Amino acid sequence: MKIISINAGSSSLKFSLFDMNDESVLVSGTFERIGSDGSNYTIKLKGQKITEEVVLQNHTDAVHILLDKLIALEVIRSFDEIQGVGHRIVHGGSKYSQSVFITDSVISDIEEFKEFAPLHNPAHLLGIRAFKEVLPDVPMVAVFDTAFHQTMKEETYLYPVPYRWYQDYGVRKYGAHGTSHRYITDSVKDILGREDFKLISCHIGNGGSITAVSNMECVDTSMGFTPLAGIMMGTRSGDIDPSIIPYVMEKEGKNAGEIIDDLNKNSGVYGLSEYSHDLRDIVEQCEQGNEKAILAKKKYVQRIVDYIAQYYVLLGGCDVIVFTAGVGENNSVIRGEICEKLAPLGVKIDASKNKIRGEVTLLSTEDSKISVYVIPTDEELMIARDTYHLIKNR
Repeated sequence: MKIISINAGSSSLKFSLFDMNDESVLVSGTFERIGSDGSNYTIKLKGQKITEEVVLQNHTDAVHILLDKLIALEVIRSFDEIQGVGHRIVHGGSKYSQSVFITDSVISDIEEFKEFAPLHNPAHLLGIRAFKEVLPDVPMVAVFDTAFHQTMKEETYLYPVPYRWYQDYGVRKYGAHGTSHRYITDSVKDILGREDFKLISCHIGNGGSITAVSNMECVDTSMGFTPLAGIMMGTRSGDIDPSIIPYVMEKEGKNAGEIIDDLNKNSGVYGLSEYSHDLRDIVEQCEQGNEKAILAKKKYVQRIVDYIAQYYVLLGGCDVIVFTAGVGENNSVIRGEICEKLAPLGVKIDASKNKIRGEVTLLSTEDSKISVYVIPTDEELMIARDTYHLIKNR
């Protein structure tokens, strides 16, 4: 069975086509600048990249070109070979704790939850509607990033604010990156050969979140009502004192929306370093003695360590810590400094093993009290798996 995983943005569409017989990626790629000048696509096939500028007035154009190219490149012989489409959906509110077939009522819910993810959910709907138009008879599945975190207890997901804010407006912790954290959880289960473990999953890239997992279920996660909460990120502040917002509004003559925009786009690593949001650039600048880069790196590492330590206590210990996503998979300097600060928990890693990039690797030494792994995440495969299993078992 061939399943295609879709992640639609407001002006982009990313895809991966899987052969679910062996979960291999047949082809993947991205359509960019949809609705703008210079629209183009890049397709990765058998180790090669195919790039072309094309006119993409909307997402439906992108889907038509995508499917036509799959036939032209002899990846498929006809559209009938695609037997399922899985869509990444950032926000499913508190209603969805698992992936579901996309129906009119599900589409309505995704539309309703757009106030929680205004940059993402409307874009996902564009992708859904485009595929419904081009492949109307192919079953489609919504895979929610928030679903994995729905096992959190009430005392964890509620904020210490007036309770009616939760009742009337849905103010609570929802979390994000759930599809990635679930993939990591499943991977650790396969490595250990059991489900009774305590895991701290560190999805750290330009965005980032830390999740505490016990016996395959999310216990707590660092992102909150929105992805702005939690650890310091590339351009996001993470947790701050909310009183800063009205204070800076008055000082700079900005409204609340403008300050939130600064906290999302001009803060974090970029804000402190005043140089870059990319940790590769920051590490390079640190080696050259850039004091603000050094400060940003120290703060970034410390905020991650703070959450790991908090979740260690919450879980009553920890069996496994996993680093994943762009920074977690590839930045040995950041991994090394985090683990060095975790020494009081008994964490020890092999410096030579820590040099790896993007490979499943056990970093910890035999005498480490916690196993530390690098595991590359694969959200697209998780989407394809959910889609496959729902179709197979319907």
